[in-house]
Amino acid sequence: MHVAPVGGTAVQDYVALAEIELCGELIIAASAAREDRLSLEDIDEVLRVAEERDIGGG
Repeated sequence: MHVAPVGGTAVQDYVALAEIELCGELIIAASAAREDRLSLEDIDEVLRVAEERDIGGG
């Protein structure tokens, strides 16, 4: 078994951190939703998909 050494040698995976943040936002939105499920439009809004498309030019 490998144990990470103590003393500030942590590596941050920024992609993983961003994915965790987006999952958290989806969980919050789902818990606040009135319906049983979020619609695809609601999911896109939470994940700011349209904003990314506008910024990326796609």
